[in-house]
Amino acid sequence: MHDRRHFLALASTGAAAFALFGCKGANAGPPEKFEITLTDAQWKAKLSPAAYNVLRHEGTETPYTSPLNGEHRAGIFSCGGCGLPAFSSKTKFESGTGWPSFWAPLANAVGKRTDSSLGMARTEVHCRRCGGHLGHVFDDGPKPTGLRYCMNGVAMTFTPGKA
Repeated sequence: MHDRRHFLALASTGAAAFALFGCKGANAGPPEKFEITLTDAQWKAKLSPAAYNVLRHEGTETPYTSPLNGEHRAGIFSCGGCGLPAFSSKTKFESGTGWPSFWAPLANAVGKRTDSSLGMARTEVHCRRCGGHLGHVFDDGPKPTGLRYCMNGVAMTFTPGKA
């Protein structure tokens, strides 16, 4: 697991870390408010260590480690933090990246914000209800949207059935 916040906290100089990796919240404006809010201790108690790292601290799971990467049944992929349905299996595709990928989220399921933590602007995707970090979206996906929602499997659950 990689955790940018942890890395920045360990950096010997804050200015050097900021110059090299940017600041996640620099362009974000005021903090977002979410329908579901728990204390950090409550999230830590509710989630597995891996899910907590990704959902609450914007970590990234190691590629090709999530069972959801190979999940091909009909069903719904939901936020692992609050259970909000986020993606349908109908929009899942094999991206070859090692993470579950989708070309579109369900309506009113996710929020987005700029993530400049690696010294470049990316679009971070989070659950619109609890704010849990799910992954990032890129513009190299298949038709019809041309988007690739590259999600962390550990940040989601899967319920087989109607998609």
